[in-house]
Amino acid sequence: MSIPVITVGQSREDVVGGLERLHGPVTVVRRCAELPELLAACQSGLARAAVVAEGSEGLTSSLVDRLSAVGVATIALTDNPDEAARLRAIGVASAPTGVESAALSERIAEAVAQLTGANTGYRSGPADPGAALRPAEAEPPAGPEEPGPGRIIAVWGPAGAPGRTTVAVNLTGELAAEGKEVLLVDADSYGASIAAVLGLLDESAGLAQACRLADQGLLDREALEKVAVPVATRSGTFRVLTGITRAGRWTELRASALALVLERARQIAEVVVVDAGFCLEADEELSFDTMAPRRNAATLRSLELADTVFAVGAADPVGVPRLVRGLAELEAAVPQAAPIVVMNKVRASSVGRGPERQLRDAWDRYGPASGLEAFLPFDLAAADAALLGGSLLLEAAPESSLRHAIRQLVCAPAQQKRKSSVFSSTAGRPAKD
Repeated sequence: MSIPVITVGQSREDVVGGLERLHGPVTVVRRCAELPELLAACQSGLARAAVVAEGSEGLTSSLVDRLSAVGVATIALTDNPDEAARLRAIGVASAPTGVESAALSERIAEAVAQLTGANTGYRSGPADPGAALRPAEAEPPAGPEEPGPGRIIAVWGPAGAPGRTTVAVNLTGELAAEGKEVLLVDADSYGASIAAVLGLLDESAGLAQACRLADQGLLDREALEKVAVPVATRSGTFRVLTGITRAGRWTELRASALALVLERARQIAEVVVVDAGFCLEADEELSFDTMAPRRNAATLRSLELADTVFAVGAADPVGVPRLVRGLAELEAAVPQAAPIVVMNKVRASSVGRGPERQLRDAWDRYGPASGLEAFLPFDLAAADAALLGGSLLLEAAPESSLRHAIRQLVCAPAQQKRKSSVFSSTAGRPAKD
């Protein structure tokens, strides 16, 4: 079995030529002059591995993700240890420029095996007869760092402004008040608004900056802490990755880069709260170019990586059916999500006397299998006071019923109601362990 390889770069003619002359599992099927040509050739199905002999600085996480999506492993040649570390961060195996052809062949086989999850069993040297090739265990190349111990909470809800951002922001504030290290991420690719809600005047699209650094393999702990904006309250401090400043910048929130940002965020924060967008449509299916950027990729990837998902709906005759349909779409798009359903803006004037009982009865009859876990009262005065002051409910209206209801979602007072905490084993229902 031969591994077809495409190469790019002319400076290492001896390496490429050596691969072509090598009697082993690697076969060079095409030489390219630049990375775009290599990408096009790989997407046509010509190869299972790509060797970048020069120009590795042009490799990004998005490009590697596109190659991996079509089953192509990437190996780059570099003598720079910093560049090799950057390449590892974006999932690229590396080798020195003076590597022997046999060693490079083994490196290619290892990278392909790691990508496909199977051991090729090939080790070869120059002019080895086929009968002499014996399966051997290959050491996998060093990959990206393991994600940290932090947990990800995603706050999602259907279209129609059910209060996702209000819940996400105030969950973050309550967790910070409990003394936890918290990072708030605005991943809404349609209407990012966390910066406005918190009154952050210097809005600089922190998440887009972090994704850009992650795409280049340059997002380390220090870089993420520098990009994230600190927000201080009377009860605690948390950091914020603000959202895109214009809806047209959604292409900067690529799924592969966002995944790297969230992995790094786990390392610097105990809890990462993500304000996700509403749309779950797999919009790449509408285009002939299935590798094109996806507007909803940020939402879908956030929900896929989340340990806990809060599904927020508005408690009115319009919001409840939207939530029911949205939960069905969520189950189809992200089956592992297991959302905690939260009914927001609960008031008697919209659903009748005894609103919680009315909502539970209606949900038991017509709703999905997921039960209603919490009710957040409609407290317009408290919400308006917080929005006007660019602050949290715990500052603007600390005694409001809405603030206490949100607090009980994640950190019950004095830990007396532990079943309300996402960190408990009974009600948190993390999507992943």
